[in-house]
Amino acid sequence: MAGRPRGGTAEKRQAILNGASTVFARDGYVRSSIESIAKEAGVSTRTIYNHFTDKASLFQAVIQESAGRVRARHSDLIDRHLRKVTDLEADLVDFALAFVAGNDEDAGHFALIRQIRAESEHIPRPAVEAWLRAGLLRVRSELAARLASLPGLRLDDAEVAALHLMALVAQDPAHLDPLPPEQARAHAEAAVRAFLRGYAA
Repeated sequence: MAGRPRGGTAEKRQAILNGASTVFARDGYVRSSIESIAKEAGVSTRTIYNHFTDKASLFQAVIQESAGRVRARHSDLIDRHLRKVTDLEADLVDFALAFVAGNDEDAGHFALIRQIRAESEHIPRPAVEAWLRAGLLRVRSELAARLASLPGLRLDDAEVAALHLMALVAQDPAHLDPLPPEQARAHAEAAVRAFLRGYAA
């Protein structure tokens, strides 16, 4: 449980978002309560209701913020690895490895995503749509634009190509932990070879 946050409104709002992210990732949407989130955040339930209308609006804010952070990292990876390509296959493999490597913040986000998938019938639809707009759809559009600019690819629809590349490089959801380095590279190389079989000029 976090200590009681000090400071003004912005600090308390962030403490609520942090606490809610922890609780939603741990307990899921259905089992989480405003009381358990308040305890984790170190605030009162009244403070939460001063910032958010209900649990659904709080969940939407959490997933939007989390998706935005991950999107920013992925956008940086797209720019870093695909802005200036000198060896198409090698640079795509390096991008694929970085894309699925993740970090501690990503781990919290993807714990939330697992809960969304497990409880899809109970998650408010506006929250799911907000998550897609804030993260996945924006990353796919940015990747599509970059792929369309690369020499050596033949793309009839860059958005579809980006979707295929992201699906190919994604780690098997059965593996909850990151793959060991050698397996991760083998997976990335196989994914890129499959992508290039369909899209190399």
